[in-house]
Amino acid sequence: MAPAGGMMHNGRAMPLPVPPSKLPAVGTTIFTVMSRLAAEHGAINLSQGFPDFAPPTRLPELVVHHMAAGANQYAPMAGAASLREAIAQKVATLYGAAYDVEGGITVTAGATQAIYTAIAAFVRPGDEVIVFAPVYDSYVPAIELNGGHPVFATLRHPDYRPDWDEVAALITPKTRMIVINTPHNPSGAVWEAADLAALERLTRETGIIVVADEVYEHMVYDGRRHESVMRHPGLRQRSIAVSSFGKTYHITGWKIAYCLAPRELMAEFRKAHQYVVFAVNHPMQLALADFMREQPRFATDLAGFYQAKRDFFRRELEGSRFVALSCRGTYFQLARYDGISDMPDTEFARWLTVEHGVAAIPISVFSPSGEDHRIVRFCFAKHEETLAAAGARLRTVGRT
Repeated sequence: MAPAGGMMHNGRAMPLPVPPSKLPAVGTTIFTVMSRLAAEHGAINLSQGFPDFAPPTRLPELVVHHMAAGANQYAPMAGAASLREAIAQKVATLYGAAYDVEGGITVTAGATQAIYTAIAAFVRPGDEVIVFAPVYDSYVPAIELNGGHPVFATLRHPDYRPDWDEVAALITPKTRMIVINTPHNPSGAVWEAADLAALERLTRETGIIVVADEVYEHMVYDGRRHESVMRHPGLRQRSIAVSSFGKTYHITGWKIAYCLAPRELMAEFRKAHQYVVFAVNHPMQLALADFMREQPRFATDLAGFYQAKRDFFRRELEGSRFVALSCRGTYFQLARYDGISDMPDTEFARWLTVEHGVAAIPISVFSPSGEDHRIVRFCFAKHEETLAAAGARLRTVGRT
């Protein structure tokens, strides 16, 4: 018998042939790396984007109810009807957008799966896909795995605004898709109505599909409005909009999201979806549908909840040598550390975790060129006690 991981040839173990990697530049994600490092060193983990508090108590109660009621087999491939109906009602109320419950809404196993499936459904070998850097780390591998070529537009430091003249210059006859993300991870920037209008003009009378990652749609601060593609009819007709129950209801571990699109686009999306996951956790879908009907204000109240946490954490950084950048949305706060150290940000993030007990994410990992402005990202989706403890440690950095 050959040892595990090998074959026998003339009595000798031979390594299994491994074809060339389809993702040669990809290693373990920075989120896994930093969370592991935080655990190893007992650091406060402000790196990976998840809350350290529980979801509303009613949600798990509803899950248990639906499990006991027998909803323990496959859900419909597109998602439980009651949940799709609740989603349709939500987007009609918020954005004035009417989506077909049967043919325009699909429940997915997290937003990452929705984005991957959209890319897999429409991007063919040789197609170009425009993304905006700093770019969330799942987009480019999904493009490359499906034979596409990522093309990078730049969100320029320090305000991370799109340059629409640059985007226009990047569009070619090979452009199949543009992936946008607002509110933006990692920067916390929020696009304005003028940005969506510019995107609408650039894609008008083209075959370009827009994938809109809007998972932080309910985390927009200081009285601003989330500018969804769903608000803009010219974009809505060519867009797949993605949102996340995990982000909205503090249940990132449930891995449930959804997407909306015109019926023709959704039909193609579902062809791929049914062979990627087929269906998503049934009792949790039913619980979410019930919760959305029972507490419709939970999502719309989320901006105030997280703005208070943002403001609390920014006050904790006062008196430190970190300089907080603008944060208009998401639950991430960027901070410059160039007054503390000239270390590259990946090295600084590791040093901060090991030596000062606070884990953060270096921003250069989101840039294809590794552009490094000496900035790290902190997650403030935490109890105030957690943020205060982190702040006390951060105020000592560079003082000794």
